[in-house]
Amino acid sequence: MRVVIVTESFPPDINGVAHCALQTARHLAARGHDPLVVAPATAAGPEADAGAPCPVVRVPSLPLPGYPQVRVALPSRRVAQAVAAHRAELVHLASPFVLGVRGMAAAARHQVPAVAVYQTDLAGYARTYVGAGEAAAWRRIRSVHTAADRTLAPSTVAQRDLEAHGVPRVRLWPRGVDAVRFRPERRDGLLRTELAPGGELLVGYVGRLAPEKQVELLARAGGLQGVRLVVVGDGPSETSLRGALPGARFLGRRTGDELARIFASLDVFVHTGPFETFCQTVQEAMASGVPVIAPAAGGPLDLVDHGRTGLLVPPGDADAVRDAVWALAADPGLRAAYGAAGRAAVAGRTWEAVGDQLVEHYAEVLYARTAVAA
Repeated sequence: MRVVIVTESFPPDINGVAHCALQTARHLAARGHDPLVVAPATAAGPEADAGAPCPVVRVPSLPLPGYPQVRVALPSRRVAQAVAAHRAELVHLASPFVLGVRGMAAAARHQVPAVAVYQTDLAGYARTYVGAGEAAAWRRIRSVHTAADRTLAPSTVAQRDLEAHGVPRVRLWPRGVDAVRFRPERRDGLLRTELAPGGELLVGYVGRLAPEKQVELLARAGGLQGVRLVVVGDGPSETSLRGALPGARFLGRRTGDELARIFASLDVFVHTGPFETFCQTVQEAMASGVPVIAPAAGGPLDLVDHGRTGLLVPPGDADAVRDAVWALAADPGLRAAYGAAGRAAVAGRTWEAVGDQLVEHYAEVLYARTAVAA
């Protein structure tokens, strides 16, 4: 199958959209399909794609003002040219919003079916950054996804939100996790001594440091006696968060086996953002055998089994985060039980398994198009 993956982000970017697009391209290539990626250009230049699993077409882009880690594609004919030159049988749109709209138009022009993958809560971001615009964001989402032959939602909450806002033909497609890389055996005593020389409980956050992530909710938990906060990631909120979390260790952006070692060395993982359509870091913490605290909103509702693999708390409630950390800090046996149950819960969620599910979605869409044409 010849597939063009049009994505708003791709490595070396580090975010959920980029990671999922990379895993999709890898899986398609491994299964003998013929993928091509179209993505915004990055500051890293052409060498950034040297290790990509398939050819990558880069579209001119500019950094988002105030958030240079995010780049926005500029108008370009390269998307339509790529779809035509690759003789695409299907177009995969990863979190379509800017570049994905052009991908949708190219698919329609060449009468190629399109599968749109919903990954970003743009309405929630509009609420966070501008205090308004939620309705406009949903109009944009509805317009883009209605044009697709199928929309894939990463969680049941996201699926319900899309359907409630009038998006048709929505199906569930979760995300995979690398349970070989992220595993409890990577727990590192030397790293723990470096991060918590007094033997403190290590409580960690991994992700973007941006307003919508609400990482400042960790402040009260960080004030608990015997607790040391570890923050992994970068973003526009880093300076303010260093002030809000004065006792925390900020490790910056980490990836690969180094990130896996940090995950496994934590005692508790806390995610604070309420706008996650899935939340891959929760799944990576679970694969690492670490108990999870997360808001009872969005993707974590599918991932965290409250009272068995971790704890769900009311979104935006710093006191609830503190109390949940305190409850786990006081009970090592409970932490171990939650960690083991979390590891078992995600063991079968490999990228190979969910990649095969994606190919089944493609096949169903292609069959439906063929049936209509007949």
